[in-house]
Amino acid sequence: MLRNRAPEFALAAALLAFLVACRKEEVPAAAQQTEAGAVAPDLVGGGRYLVTVMGCNDCHTPYRMGKNGPEPDMTRMLSGHPENLEMPPPPKLEMPWGMVGAATNTAWAGPWGVSYTSNLTPDQNTGIGIWTEDMFIRAMRTGKHMGTSRTILPPMPWPWYSKLRDEELKAIFAYLKSIPPIQNRVPDPTPPGAAP
Repeated sequence: MLRNRAPEFALAAALLAFLVACRKEEVPAAAQQTEAGAVAPDLVGGGRYLVTVMGCNDCHTPYRMGKNGPEPDMTRMLSGHPENLEMPPPPKLEMPWGMVGAATNTAWAGPWGVSYTSNLTPDQNTGIGIWTEDMFIRAMRTGKHMGTSRTILPPMPWPWYSKLRDEELKAIFAYLKSIPPIQNRVPDPTPPGAAP
C-alpha cells in the first residue's frame, strides 16, 4: 500500500526554502560602515552569528562548574584564560594522548608547550582593543599573533579560519570590538619542558 508523502514533501520544501532565504552569500557593502564611521548593526550581527557557530566561546570564555556540569561563564565572555588562575605543570602525556586541557577550557598542553586562550574583548591593555581590522585579518590568515609576531598555538584552528572571506573576518572583528571590554591579562605561552 502506497502512503501519501505530500505532507512530508511540503514540509521538506518549506524547510529548504527557509534555509535558502536565511543564507547570506556576502555582507552587503552598505553594512560595512555608517555615514558617521561607526560599524553598522548588520555587520556586528553577522559577526555575532559567526563567533557563535564557530565555537569561539568554547575556548575563549572560561568554563565554571554549574548545576549540570561545566558551563561557560558568560560574565567573562571571550576574556580568555583567567589571569588569576595559575596552572600547575601539565600531566605527562603518552601516545596516543596528544594534548590535555584545563577544566576552564582555556589552557592547553601538548608537544608545543602550554598555550592559553587569548582575551578577545576590546580591552585596550589586555584584549584586542589596540588591534586594527588589518591586524586581525592578517592574524587569521597567517597564524601570527597581531598578524606579525609569535605563532598562534594549538588548539586554535586558525588554518581553518584562514579560509574565511574578508567580509566574514571583518564581521567577526566588528562584533569583537562591540562587546564589553574585560580587563584580563592572559599569560604568555610556555615552551615545552618549562613550568607554566
